[in-house]
Amino acid sequence: MTTTESDGPMTTEATPQVAKASPRTLAWQRRRHSAARFWKQYRSHRAGVFGLTALGLFALVALAAPLIVGSDVQSVTNAPGRPMESPSAEFPLGTDQFGRNLLGLLVWGARVSLLVGLLAAVLSVAIGALIGITAGHFRGWYATVMMRITDWFLVMPTLVLAIALATVMSRSIGTIILAIGVTTWPTTARLVRAQTLAVESRPYIERAKALGGGHGHIMSRHVLPNVMPLVLAQTTLIISSAILAEATLAFLGLGDPTVVSWGGLLQDAREAGAVSAGKWWYLVPPGIAIAVVALAFTLCGRAVESVLNPKLGVAR
Repeated sequence: MTTTESDGPMTTEATPQVAKASPRTLAWQRRRHSAARFWKQYRSHRAGVFGLTALGLFALVALAAPLIVGSDVQSVTNAPGRPMESPSAEFPLGTDQFGRNLLGLLVWGARVSLLVGLLAAVLSVAIGALIGITAGHFRGWYATVMMRITDWFLVMPTLVLAIALATVMSRSIGTIILAIGVTTWPTTARLVRAQTLAVESRPYIERAKALGGGHGHIMSRHVLPNVMPLVLAQTTLIISSAILAEATLAFLGLGDPTVVSWGGLLQDAREAGAVSAGKWWYLVPPGIAIAVVALAFTLCGRAVESVLNPKLGVAR
């Protein structure tokens, strides 16, 4: 408030106050600034941009599969061609043992392979992050037991455990996701626990405890935000392994026979004798698709790691 003196009595005039941004607005501004800075650094990694572009194309094809090829591409009774036809103008990638268009099956199979890889990786990282954070926070006997269980899973062959689970359970997409997710979490648990120990040694954690912060508050409000960059990078790397694992299980005949996936196409090609018959168009396209998607996720994961931790020195 300011006072002015004139011929009359003293009067007061209100000066306009500058509206201050709310804490929520400031938080969103910081997040947008961080996201812009992350994207700027990520773009400098040519391999990461290539991987992201490839993943975007595959995701677009998978989402548009019902419009591109239609759901009837899986039908065996209404197959448009003869069994094991070589590539032609009508069938660019040939046909399978039932006469179905392999190009359409390849496009439709992208939906299952990408979905299984993503969900299995999320399950794996969620289990690993939960065990890693709690073991790093509570320590003592709990941490000892959890780390010994983690070590047991680490020394056991992941594929063997996944095959065992997929064998005793029903053959479905959910079984494949569960089998991959519950056998690939130990590496994430180890990494997250190490990061949790480093975070909890910082002074602000001691201040939070002194002010009455409970275990849940410390882990959710202080530890989790600091380990999330590591969890994100680990997720992108595990997705590629999950896609390869799904293809392997499907190739071994442990997948859902009613669902078309890239690994399932390789299994069908093996059963149809495409290897001995030299029917390369039945084998090469699914194999290349699996390899390209796995490589793309790996490139994205390495780029994310390099941005979040420049000390890694990942090549651009």
